[in-house]
Amino acid sequence: DEIVPKEKSYREQITYVTDRPGHDRRYAIDAEKIGRELGWKPQETFESGIRKTVEWYLSNTKWVDNVKSGAYQSWIEQNYEGRQ
Repeated sequence: DEIVPKEKSYREQITYVTDRPGHDRRYAIDAEKIGRELGWKPQETFESGIRKTVEWYLSNTKWVDNVKSGAYQSWIEQNYEGRQ
């Protein structure tokens, strides 16, 4: 809603559901070990990373359209045919 405001909010499209039995509670990394042992620190927060991802997709609509239409498939076949 912030990046591409519309007349009708995207929030209305979100439906929260209860977890199904046996469902993993969440998928999230804990980077504490790699930070402690290797000194690694993420360059992005989740919020900045998701914003950059959305902006990339909005700036590359031709690529997105090619993927959605299947037009990229001929390029894949031409460039990767015979590779193992």
